[in-house]
Amino acid sequence: MASQAAKKGGTLDVFKWLVVSALLVAAIVGNGQNPEVGLLYRALGVVALALIALGVALTTERGRKFNQYRKEAWTELRKVIWPTRTETTQTTLLVLAVVLLVALIMFFFDMLISFLIGLVVG
Repeated sequence: MASQAAKKGGTLDVFKWLVVSALLVAAIVGNGQNPEVGLLYRALGVVALALIALGVALTTERGRKFNQYRKEAWTELRKVIWPTRTETTQTTLLVLAVVLLVALIMFFFDMLISFLIGLVVG
């Protein structure tokens, strides 16, 4: 009995994903097939159909899981301790200094190798 309930939910989810696909295809095709309609109205139509498709997608099992994941990710993002402006500036300057130092070292090695090859080749 439980497998039948799971199968029924799965069948309903498949139908919902077909509806989502049909809505998105309708938005794309409708936008391309109606150039005589103003751009603003076509854009609003595409956005409206995309939002309806998103709403239908969020009612599926995978959509609910994605929404839960999105909420958890947002919660974790709020826990992040962001660097201050001073820390960001200091780190940026340190990175630039190291990049400059490595570039100079590579330049001198390149000049040395070029000089040695010039001596060997003649």
